[in-house]
Amino acid sequence: MASTKSYAAQSATTPLAPWTLDRRAPKPHDVQIDILYCGVCHSDLHFARNEWGNTIFPVVPGHEIVGRVSAVGNHVSKFKVGDIAGIGCLVDSCRDCDNCKEGLEQYCTGGAVFSYNGMEKDGSGLTFGGYSKMILCHEDFVLRISNKQPLEAVAPLLCAGITTYSPLRHWKVSAGQKVGILGLGGLGHMAVKLAVSMGAEVTMLSHTASKATDAKRLGAHKFVLTSDPEQVKTVANYFDFILDTVSAEHDYNFYLGMLTTSGTMVCVGVPPPAPPVAAFNLIFQRRSLAGSLIGGIPETQEMLDYCAEHNIVSDVEVIAMKDINAAYERMLKGDVRYRFVIDMATL
Repeated sequence: MASTKSYAAQSATTPLAPWTLDRRAPKPHDVQIDILYCGVCHSDLHFARNEWGNTIFPVVPGHEIVGRVSAVGNHVSKFKVGDIAGIGCLVDSCRDCDNCKEGLEQYCTGGAVFSYNGMEKDGSGLTFGGYSKMILCHEDFVLRISNKQPLEAVAPLLCAGITTYSPLRHWKVSAGQKVGILGLGGLGHMAVKLAVSMGAEVTMLSHTASKATDAKRLGAHKFVLTSDPEQVKTVANYFDFILDTVSAEHDYNFYLGMLTTSGTMVCVGVPPPAPPVAAFNLIFQRRSLAGSLIGGIPETQEMLDYCAEHNIVSDVEVIAMKDINAAYERMLKGDVRYRFVIDMATL
């Protein structure tokens, strides 16, 4: 066991506060990382406040982790001490199911192990995330990070980046396609950058007029104010693909009507409650409504390499660890452009 400083929520109603946690003993294939930066995802807040009803307390959130390798097990071959490395949402999986064998560990039918609020496969205990000084996991779930980009801006790629990259790649978004991005937040701003880099004509869909300037700065070719019926008419039956990043309540049917024949809308946000979907909106134009969850380890590495090649990073605001509770409140108000990242030197 190794003790390390962290910030944890002890219950759904208490703020995150300093807590000393005990990391499990290192194994022969483990890579230990001293954390430099950790992004703040909206799901961190959901878990800290038990909004999905499955949190195991105490919980140490954080799954957008970038740091420096400080130790390796004697069987590790992929990393060495001093390397810059990252850990995203996954730290283990069953390795045996068809999905795992295809590099789709996020859909592991034997049970993926997530960076926090998960149980280690060997029964050694609960996983704790990146709001801490140090983390370790099997080398197969550690990712190579380019040192050519600012590490604080790379950290959110490990969730916000892969969550948007994976559906764009799976549905083969490419040059000549018309793509709508719904919602300009931590996910949406990455979706715009990535879809533009893939050659698509990208339109930002938002009910907030003030986001038009940022959408264009990020590379969007068009902006549609969804509260303006005249602007909405211009994109009826228009898009080949819509990526829906919104987790607030909204009407799926409204956006399905913007898809062309055989178009697809993919949801990566989780709105409460689940919106009803009219079957006619799908049937009459052979439209599809689908979902997507992060990416497996091979695809996440592919995304990191792609972003390094195309110089794509997140727009971030770096905060001190002590300001995390205030950051959560600001996040709820949409007061962040577009991802908080914790400088772990402040812990």
